[in-house]
Amino acid sequence: MSAEELADFLGIPLNTVYIWNHRNQGPRAHKVGRYLRYRWPEVEAWLEAQAVDRTV
Repeated sequence: MSAEELADFLGIPLNTVYIWNHRNQGPRAHKVGRYLRYRWPEVEAWLEAQAVDRTV
């Protein structure tokens, strides 16, 4: 998916996606030409890692 699609999916500003990429945060990005692309399984794994533990 594109950076724009990721921002829409997560409900965050597009600029946040670019900042995450610059800071090596967020889901892993892949450069395709001059574009950032994200793989669904990697986005889902990153989201799962962000889950809050409510068992405490």
